[in-house]
Amino acid sequence: RCLSDWSSDVCSSDLVVDRATRAVSHRTFGELPRLLRAGDTLLRNNASVLPARLLGRRPAGGKVECLLLRNTGASAGAVEVWQCLVRPGRRLPAGAAFEAGDGALAGTVAAVLGDGTSLVRFATRGGESVAQAAGRIGEIPLPPYIERTDDSLREQDRERYQTVYADRGRQVAVAAPTAGLHFTPGLLGEIRARGVRTADLTLHVGLGTFRPIAAATIEAHPIHGELYEIPVDAQRALFPPLGGRRIAVGTTTVRSVEDFLSSHGAPLERPHAAEARLFIRPPRAFKGVDALITNFHQPRSTLLCLVAAFLAPGSTEGIDWLMEIYAEAISRRYRFLSYGDAMLIL
Repeated sequence: RCLSDWSSDVCSSDLVVDRATRAVSHRTFGELPRLLRAGDTLLRNNASVLPARLLGRRPAGGKVECLLLRNTGASAGAVEVWQCLVRPGRRLPAGAAFEAGDGALAGTVAAVLGDGTSLVRFATRGGESVAQAAGRIGEIPLPPYIERTDDSLREQDRERYQTVYADRGRQVAVAAPTAGLHFTPGLLGEIRARGVRTADLTLHVGLGTFRPIAAATIEAHPIHGELYEIPVDAQRALFPPLGGRRIAVGTTTVRSVEDFLSSHGAPLERPHAAEARLFIRPPRAFKGVDALITNFHQPRSTLLCLVAAFLAPGSTEGIDWLMEIYAEAISRRYRFLSYGDAMLIL
């Protein structure tokens, strides 16, 4: 497996599924331009990852870890209220206080919510916003299965755990839209040279995307909501001329597109912002995505449900097929999860 430094071609593995013929082939991601056609559009989530992991201390000296999830908008002056995941949760009831970054952020737990998260009221120094302060003092919130003991690797993650097309002014995600991590500027240039367009939207990736299904059935799983924004040009790209395929880079892009098209049959004349609460699972038909680039996901994931639905739209046959595809990927030693390999479903 090759590791890209963003200045060379991508060498990660790519499993390609042709739904029409049920053929499975094995490529490298650098071969992607040859699988695309002039007139196709790559739909991308350009969200940038906020260094949302804050390490702090309580006044008595106990350690606190706080993961910023979402600004609730309930702010007053220099105080912002965020939905957070705080640890150790049992020792941080309402009223508990802590500081992070030598006092750059002072937090007080305002309420403990039923889903295991908390509302935290933050005060900052020097007129910074919470996001600005986190950008200085926070760590990139890598998934827990990626261990970091080397500070130099943590610094590299600030760059590597972002897509090359991320809007660095929009640090609104607590996890990277990882299907986009395979792209380099050179690869995108080759794709554009072949007449393939790109269109960007923004989905604020939250913790719920990665929470496993704990219910007895997938229908009983309480799906999370995530904010998304689709500008006018991206809306127009969802209604392409005949022959152009809409290729979603990542499941977060699919969720945004399908939520928008569930209530809109034409582009709007204004940017659209809403909260996606779709649970995409078999049997579902898709309105705005013709092909999908995605990573390999963990068991009991809602993302597996989405991929299974996309393999066989409108039926439940994709569930067993997905298990067959994953078994082959495992036998060929594909890498799973955030820094893993990719799958292209045509």
